[in-house]
Amino acid sequence: MTSTAEMRHTTSREERAPWYVVLLRMAGVLVALGALGVFFYYAFRLTLMPVQDNGQAGGNLRPGHSLSFYLERPTREALLQIGGNVLLLAPLGVLLPWISVRLRGLFRLAVVVALLSLAIECVQGLLVLGRAFDIDDVILNTAGAVLAYLFLGRKVSRAMRG
Repeated sequence: MTSTAEMRHTTSREERAPWYVVLLRMAGVLVALGALGVFFYYAFRLTLMPVQDNGQAGGNLRPGHSLSFYLERPTREALLQIGGNVLLLAPLGVLLPWISVRLRGLFRLAVVVALLSLAIECVQGLLVLGRAFDIDDVILNTAGAVLAYLFLGRKVSRAMRG
């Protein structure tokens, strides 16, 4: 027969939590999944819709090239381009670790977001009229998600999932 101390040691935190806490955590995950669905709808709509570029869209495979171009532009345009790319996938830095505790690690989250951003950029470059692949967008998207994770995502995930 096992002692109570041994049972506590071998059970997970979820098993020890009262039923209402487990239920609230499950509801929180469902809310986060819903928010993720809404996020993806608008993110894909924003990034995968054709735009009128007047033949100006050009791809960029050199890290920093687009950044230096935008930094030479008027402040408002630079903020819109750089800030927009930083903010675009930032919600993933909060939502992904909330949905899956496996994505709490900074490196794992960065890899997942970078791969998602890379996929979006590849689709833009290959299939979307008026859009082009830009490696700087991948870097900025990933940086935004990592910053969101560091400032908020880690705390939200621990509060909601334990």
